[in-house]
Amino acid sequence: MKHHATDAHTLAAAYALGALDDAERGEFEAHLQVCEACRQEAAEFAATAARLAAAVSHTPPAAAKAQAMAAIEGVRQMPPRIPASSTAPALGGFLRRRAASLALAASVAAVALGGVAVWQTLHGQDLEQQARQSRQQLDAVTGILAAPDARTVHGKASNGALTTVVTSERQNKAVFATTALPAPGAGKTYQLWLDHDGTMRPAGLIDHDGTVILTGNPADAGAVGLSLEPAGGSPHPTTEPLLLMTLPA
Repeated sequence: MKHHATDAHTLAAAYALGALDDAERGEFEAHLQVCEACRQEAAEFAATAARLAAAVSHTPPAAAKAQAMAAIEGVRQMPPRIPASSTAPALGGFLRRRAASLALAASVAAVALGGVAVWQTLHGQDLEQQARQSRQQLDAVTGILAAPDARTVHGKASNGALTTVVTSERQNKAVFATTALPAPGAGKTYQLWLDHDGTMRPAGLIDHDGTVILTGNPADAGAVGLSLEPAGGSPHPTTEPLLLMTLPA
């Protein structure tokens, strides 16, 4: 992911997430016709938002709709939101561009926290702790996604899983997300690794589709690995890697 000084180049994330108004969208689409870098960046933002949102989303139970509809009568309706007139369009444009780096993180949080909110409403205090932990994880993940120096790379494991890694050199952190990850099987788990000049160091476990923050030190690593290991993980890989993906520079 590249960063550029001109206004047009800063709108890739907002365009990918549908956050531009009609005039801005038209201007940016014209810009895309002549800018390969922005075409690639907009495509990467769109793909990353879709994969990470899918990775942290949850399917509500069958009874959720009926219970939610029954609870509607007890929810106070909020007054309509009336947008304030703007006397400083230039400032509005600046704030919109300033928020572009947060748009991707917000899209992920909206999907995940929507599911948490429904469950918390329906089940009250029973899931309060789970909701708190989910929010803490999302705060950490979105902090990396929203970093000004965030870089993204996509890959595909040999077992068909689709993967995305987002890194922030400034924070020295990396997020790993996967979809279409087959079940590891009884007594097995998927383990993540950071490749430090040929030495594979443990970077966390993942058993199913989801998003995790890699442990360890990604700053000095050249690649992320994924392998199938005994439950609980291993100090060193015991199987051939399913994925060895170069970290984004």
